[in-house]
Amino acid sequence: MCPNKYLIRHWRLELLIVPLLLLTGCWDSKNITELSLVIGEAIDQGDEAPVEKKLNEKGGGYRKKDLITITWQIVIPKIAASKNASAGQKPYKNHSISGDMIHQFAREASLESKPLFNQHQKMFVFGEKLLRSMDLQTLIDQHFRDNEVRESGFVLVARGLAKDTLETKGSDIPVDRLIRISKNQYRNTRILPPMTIQNVMEKVSTHSSFLIQSVVAAQGEVKFAGAAVFKGETNKLIGFLSEEELEGLTWLTGKSKGGVIKTWDEQNQPFIIYELESLKSRIRPNVSGDKISFHVEIESVGRLTEDWREKVDYFDEESLRSAEKAAEEEVIRHVEMIIKAMQNKYHVEVAGFGNQIRIHYPKVWQKVKNNWDDEFRTIPVTCSVKLQINDYGLRHMKK
Repeated sequence: MCPNKYLIRHWRLELLIVPLLLLTGCWDSKNITELSLVIGEAIDQGDEAPVEKKLNEKGGGYRKKDLITITWQIVIPKIAASKNASAGQKPYKNHSISGDMIHQFAREASLESKPLFNQHQKMFVFGEKLLRSMDLQTLIDQHFRDNEVRESGFVLVARGLAKDTLETKGSDIPVDRLIRISKNQYRNTRILPPMTIQNVMEKVSTHSSFLIQSVVAAQGEVKFAGAAVFKGETNKLIGFLSEEELEGLTWLTGKSKGGVIKTWDEQNQPFIIYELESLKSRIRPNVSGDKISFHVEIESVGRLTEDWREKVDYFDEESLRSAEKAAEEEVIRHVEMIIKAMQNKYHVEVAGFGNQIRIHYPKVWQKVKNNWDDEFRTIPVTCSVKLQINDYGLRHMKK
């Protein structure tokens, strides 16, 4: 039986159309030279920029309140990709606008420059002064709704102006520099795991108190310095943990991937440096009637990397145990410091104690969860630390 001629023609027509569809390219592609490629954003309390003020004086303004100032870090692809760029050329530029509604900023920017393209944005830095007056949920709400903004973008809090963290002395791109520092957690106990827009929204939606890594900037240099503390009831910044308090928190939670602990002798002189290789922490809750208590067990294996003692025999158990004990006491001091900060200084619980009550005593948690930060203020917390030095480098004999 002969095949249907109509079906054969239809089949041939489809074979011709399909390749044409594949050759049309990306239907939604955008020419990079026609866009402002945003990789970072600093959000500060409103302060009209000098250029913006001059434009407004000449009739370039619109009805708004200068509640917020946003500074976008925009990559200049031609310079960023060039290996022969001159020393005075920077591979980025910062553009600031002041106003009151965050989404309006992006539309306003299109009146002055190329449209903003945020799909490659990596970083959000919020200024201290703004976060003390406005809640974080309001500030990130638009970013979370915007389908052009990646929820994986890192969030930092600046001690001072956020826009200062987007400046650098050299030719490095400041946002990339901040990303690199955040990845150094395996080398330092004073760096928190990165918080993304998604992570922050999860925290604020549950009204839990939480921490975000803080950063300081001065003369084109930046440093991670402690952590910003947010109260769950208000989602506002209430203060900062010092670097030592943050170090105590990472030991308490066991979330550090690496770092060192420095110890001192009785005369307040340098003693030894202990470098952790592995870290485990267990928060054990106990409920007796209406009374709640916690015991934290911390275990670590590491190396003795620096020793200021004289005539030490590293095969002597007593000498080795003396070094371990000194490091253990220093860890306990740091842990007690962060517990005191939570219970007496900020009246928040940001270490995961409440989560352990929720897991092991769900009925008790239902009674205390709505007022957990205040409940935690009077709860006894004890701590035990066991450190083991299994390596002391190439030193084997007496000094």
